[in-house]
Amino acid sequence: MNQNKTTAISTLRDQYENYPYPDRRAADEKKRLITGSPGILNEINHYLFGGQRDFSKPFRVLFAGGGTGDGTIMLAQQLADAREAGWITGEATVHYLDLSQKARETAEARAKARGLTNITFHTGSLLELPTMGLGEFDYIDCCGVLHHLPEPGEGLKALEAVLAPRGGIGIMVYGALGRSGLYPMQDALRRLTSGLPDLKDRVVLAKRVLADLPDTNGFKRNPFLNDHRESDAGLVDLLLHSCDRAYRVEQLYDLAQSAELQITSFVDPIRYRPETYTKDPKVRAAFAGLDRQQSESLAEELAGNLKVHIAYLTRQDDRASSGVARPEDDMLPVLRDMEAAQLGAFCKKNRKFPASADGLKLSLPLPRLAGAIAERCTGQMTVGEILVELQELDPRLDRSTFDQQFREFFDILNGINRLYLRRREI
Repeated sequence: MNQNKTTAISTLRDQYENYPYPDRRAADEKKRLITGSPGILNEINHYLFGGQRDFSKPFRVLFAGGGTGDGTIMLAQQLADAREAGWITGEATVHYLDLSQKARETAEARAKARGLTNITFHTGSLLELPTMGLGEFDYIDCCGVLHHLPEPGEGLKALEAVLAPRGGIGIMVYGALGRSGLYPMQDALRRLTSGLPDLKDRVVLAKRVLADLPDTNGFKRNPFLNDHRESDAGLVDLLLHSCDRAYRVEQLYDLAQSAELQITSFVDPIRYRPETYTKDPKVRAAFAGLDRQQSESLAEELAGNLKVHIAYLTRQDDRASSGVARPEDDMLPVLRDMEAAQLGAFCKKNRKFPASADGLKLSLPLPRLAGAIAERCTGQMTVGEILVELQELDPRLDRSTFDQQFREFFDILNGINRLYLRRREI
């Protein structure tokens, strides 16, 4: 590693030693489990392993740049719960890696508060992974890290170097269009605070600047960038970071390509479909000639509010990788953060499903059988079993009608990342 990179990594380490991010307390683990993409167990299985991952076999996970532990704690807890429920029977271990000892201490305290014993903690840079001797990992999570590296492509290549055959990676990087107004604000604060070597003094001055901004300021006019309001660590990470870049969709494709990886899916999928943003049939007709990357890029441009990109990646040459799960008769539809009975009741009473994301409000038309399908998405019935039961209730229901209705229902709920598929025997 050359001197400039060494200095950049050292600066990163110092920042997170002083302001571990995000700001967390171990005592709060008694109140809640923080969840979010990437890294949800059923989500990983759905988007990387086609819902077919055999969890009777060992499953090794790495959180590269684990911070204060949100993702690490979430997946470690989900793996522990799945083992207790009996649908994970093989060894499932989580490894945590971060530059900051302070961040690691917070993550370890959170794990201890939950009684989690399936995490191994390491301190270091993810750039050193190929020489650390940690072995290969079936799933690697790198959330909010690559965009803070001097050369993100090198970071992604380091992750690929320790990815097991048929494994996958989940990443989150900043989205350029949804962070409008931020980078001129960063430049202004950098100019104003450059003479203050102490980061704490820079935080104090930044707060004074933010408190007196005119209404015309682009950062103030973007209501969806709020980390600076939550804690000093959030302010530093958002506005005073030493290295921060953002990506558009096509740039993220290039980043994946540089490490010989491919994007299996963005999350939430519906936000990367241009038809989400217009009902005009003539406009929608113009989408027909676009390939996947062009379509997703257009969706980003039409939406204008994608402040982060969450994506799952696999190797380009890994033909054995299953990719995204598809609705098939032997697959179990599994809901996230929803109860099947409540969802079914709602869908029976309403013709549209409401959804929102960073100011975007959607009203999604539900198919006729949405309620009947939803109430059976208990994680116990396969797609085929749902069909059989509905045909028993209505013998006139034919296969093609059910398939169309299920696909429409699935596209809505999976589109907002609330419904996954997995096989029963795992």
